Amino acid sequence: MELKDLKVDVYADGAEISEMVEMYRRGFVKGFTTNPTLMKKAGVEDYTKFVKNIVDEIPDLPISFEVFADDFETMRKEAKKLSSFGRNVYVKIPITNSRGESSIGVIEELSKEGIRLNVTAVFTVAQVQKAVKAFTPDTENIVSVFAGRIADTGRDPEEVMKETVGICSRKKKTKCLWASCREVFNIFQADRCGVDIITVTYDILDKLTLLGRDLEEFSLETVRMFEMDSRNLGFKI
Repeated sequence: MELKDLKVDVYADGAEISEMVEMYRRGFVKGFTTNPTLMKKAGVEDYTKFVKNIVDEIPDLPISFEVFADDFETMRKEAKKLSSFGRNVYVKIPITNSRGESSIGVIEELSKEGIRLNVTAVFTVAQVQKAVKAFTPDTENIVSVFAGRIADTGRDPEEVMKETVGICSRKKKTKCLWASCREVFNIFQADRCGVDIITVTYDILDKLTLLGRDLEEFSLETVRMFEMDSRNLGFKI
């Protein structure tokens, strides 16, 4: 199977403006996501300026920006401000705050106001059910399930994602998202599960050039890499 045959939409996951704009211009990705950790890594210093710049550069594809607040009142205020920057903005609300308190009340309130939401840091089917139930009918929303991190615990994320697909389908305009992609193969896994969206970091997007590579040639290329590195080390046994 080739990428053009996939039904799942690939979103780029990062916070480097130059990389985001480059991916936008290539026309391959269907949207973008960011988070506080990626912004810290990218050295973002002014969040409002960052959001405005991105929306100016990418005005017609979905972009998810996350609230920074940990208390629900401030979360509401930040969500409304982020949403105001563009019709293509989705506001990321974590399923709980750092104290483990449910964000469902905030999600319900913001959804009633018609704000596009991306409920993030979701790990369980129960959390998916609560999030989807909280959405106002006919509003546009995303549920981001951290499939990669689920796999890190030794569990099969495909089972959770298949259930998530079914739950999200109960609310029109609600999409499910495979988050924390670890490798190119995850894109194909997400597709066969019927997932709507998968977020992919730029280092993994770069690996898409390997799709369909002849494995014998890839084997030889790997051996040549080892041989070159061995010569550079100058080791003898």
